Amino acid sequence: MITEPSAEQLVDKADSLYTVIILAAKRARHLNESGQEILEEYRSHKLVSRSLEEIEKDKITYEKRHQN
Repeated sequence: MITEPSAEQLVDKADSLYTVIILAAKRARHLNESGQEILEEYRSHKLVSRSLEEIEKDKITYEKRHQN
């Protein structure tokens, strides 16, 4: 089964594909640890796919830290 949306389709939501993947993985871990669901309805039951859906809908964002 192919994840929809794919991380590659969401690369415009972050500065790189790597950032999208890390963001989705961290959110999936949070959901696995009884994190609250953000969307009313999900297309998938898999946690990584759900986190990608949240990124797609701009419900999950990030802020990049700059080191001096």
